[in-house]
Amino acid sequence: MVVLNKIYTRTGDTGETSLSDMSRAPKHATRVNAYGTVDELNATLGIARLHAEGATDDALARIQNDLFDLGADLSRPNLDKDDEAGYPVLRTVSEQVQRLETEIDAMTSVLEPLRSFILPAGTPLAAQLHLSRTVARRAERLAVELSAEENGDANPAAIRYLNRLSDWLFCAARMANNDGKDDVLWVPGANR
Repeated sequence: MVVLNKIYTRTGDTGETSLSDMSRAPKHATRVNAYGTVDELNATLGIARLHAEGATDDALARIQNDLFDLGADLSRPNLDKDDEAGYPVLRTVSEQVQRLETEIDAMTSVLEPLRSFILPAGTPLAAQLHLSRTVARRAERLAVELSAEENGDANPAAIRYLNRLSDWLFCAARMANNDGKDDVLWVPGANR
């Protein structure tokens, strides 16, 4: 259980922050950028939920919780030392990725087939989900960069989750546009 009695600690005033294993890292480190971008993604989903209802809102709430877990995962270095922690380390698991894939398949089964690229527009929910999708892609790129910089020290399931989540958000945005019927199509060269 996390208890926050005091919000400011002054421990980050010198440009460093604590990681979840209690080690310190510069605030500009790729690891910090990766989990910070996951936090940003989570906030964009909070805005999307202002426009969502029912099953979509429920799914977004679940994903927000997953993203908090995923941020904790990325904030903990040394994957190979998880068993030394003395407690279960929170890591993203393949079952979470599989759940997204199952939901993507279900959405795809009712969506209008794509015959053009689409613009990130439409209903307020669709537009917000498209924004979330782009932030998910940035978080994924940073997680991949972290893995490359740290010799694979980023959970592969977390990277797969972010990759699949951007696809999920794309499909959900299309669902919010009347199952894709009201998608805004890209017209190449329309304004030349």
